[in-house]
Amino acid sequence: MRKTGGIFFQNSPTVTNSKEKIFTPYQIFIIVILALTQFTIVLDFMVLSPLGAILLKELDITTGQFGWVVSAYAFSAGASGLLASGFADRFDRKRLLMFFYTGFVIGTFLCGIAPNYHFLLMARIVTGIFGGVIGSVSFAIITDLFPFQVRGRVMGFVQMAFASSQVLGLPIGLYFANIWGWHAPFLMIVGLAVLILLAIILKMQPVTAHLALQNERSAFGHMFKTVADSRYLQVFLATTLLATGGYMLMPFGTAYAVGNLGLKMEQLPLIYFVTGICSMIAGPLIGKLSDMIGSYRVFVAGSILTIVVVLIYTNLGITPLWLAIVINSVLFVGVTSRLISSSALNTAVPDPADRGAFMGINSSVAQVSGGIATAVAGMIVVKTESGYLEHYPLLGIVVMVAMIITMLQLYKVHRALRERKRLAEAVNDLTK
Repeated sequence: MRKTGGIFFQNSPTVTNSKEKIFTPYQIFIIVILALTQFTIVLDFMVLSPLGAILLKELDITTGQFGWVVSAYAFSAGASGLLASGFADRFDRKRLLMFFYTGFVIGTFLCGIAPNYHFLLMARIVTGIFGGVIGSVSFAIITDLFPFQVRGRVMGFVQMAFASSQVLGLPIGLYFANIWGWHAPFLMIVGLAVLILLAIILKMQPVTAHLALQNERSAFGHMFKTVADSRYLQVFLATTLLATGGYMLMPFGTAYAVGNLGLKMEQLPLIYFVTGICSMIAGPLIGKLSDMIGSYRVFVAGSILTIVVVLIYTNLGITPLWLAIVINSVLFVGVTSRLISSSALNTAVPDPADRGAFMGINSSVAQVSGGIATAVAGMIVVKTESGYLEHYPLLGIVVMVAMIITMLQLYKVHRALRERKRLAEAVNDLTK
C-alpha cells in the first residue's frame, strides 16, 4: 500500500498510472459495476415518481400518503446509514456492498408483490434500510481506489445512473406498468439487480486498504467522533440543504405534468427518455469540467441554471409536449451538474480512516433531509378532484431558497479545502 497526497491506494490493478491510460481495465469494471448498482438504486426510487399518478388512483391514497411512501424509504435509509457508519470502516467494502445490495433486492421484491398501501409502505422501509447505505459504500470505494484528480470523471460516469434510469429504466418501467400493472417495474429491477450482485460476488476484488488505518476506538465512538468533527459538519449541513431541493419537486413530477401541464400519461416516457439522453451526454462532460476548472465553480453554474428553470417550470400552465421536454432536459442537466460536482468536492473532505463513516453519515443526512422535505412537500401541495396540484409555485420558491443557501454553505467547504491544500503545499516546500 502507498500513500499519495493524503490518499491511500492498494497495490493492485486499481492504481492509476499517470503515464498510462486514465483508467485500467479493472478500474473500468469498478466504475461500470458501481454505476449499475446506482442505476438500480436510483431507478427503484425514481420509479415512484412516474408511478405517482397511478398509485394515487390504484391505491386510493392522498398526496400526503404518497409523500409518506417516498419518505418511508428516506427515513429508514437515513437511520440504517447512521447506525452502519460506525462499522463502515471496519469491514471489507466489497462484503458491505454485497450484504446491503442483497437486502435491497429483497426489499424491492416485496414492493413488487405489495397488495395494498400498508404493505407497500412496509416494503419501502425494508428497501430503504439496505438501499440507502449502498451509495455511501460506493462513494467510499471510489475515494479509496481513485485519486482526487480523476474523481470528477468517475463521479460523472457513476452519476450517469440518474440519466440512464430515465433513458432506459423509467420508459421501460412505465411501459410494463401500463401493461401488467404498477408492480412490474419493481420486479424488473429485481431481475437486473440479481445479475449485478453475481458480478460483484464473482469479479470484484476485496477493498481492504482502509483496515490498516483503524484504531481501537469502538464503532459508535468512531461514529460520534466523525459526527463531531467541525470539518465534516460543514458538509453535513450543505448536504441537508442539497437534499431538500432535490426531494421536494421530484416525487410529484408526473402528477404535476398530467394535472397542471395537461400532458398525457402516454407522453411521459418520451419526456423521461429525451431528458435522460441529455443528462447522459452531459454527465461525463460535467465530470471532466469539474476536474479541469474546479468542482465548486461547476456547482455554482449548475445551481444558477437550476434555479432559473425551477422558477419557470413551477409556474407553467397548459404546456405543449416539446416545451415540456426542453424545460425538463435543461432542469435535469442542472441537477446532474450539482450532484456530480458536490459529490466530487465532498470526497476530498474526510481523512482516509474516516471515509466509510463520513460517507455513511453524509448519506444518512441526505436521506433523512430528503424524507422530511418530501413529507413537507406532500403537505404543501394539494391535489384537487380534477387532478390539479395547488401551491406548486410555493414549492418552487422553497426549493430555490434552499439552493441559494446551499451555494453559500458549500463555499465554506470549498474555502476550507483550498486552505488545507495551501498549507500542505507550504509544508512540502519547507521539507524539501
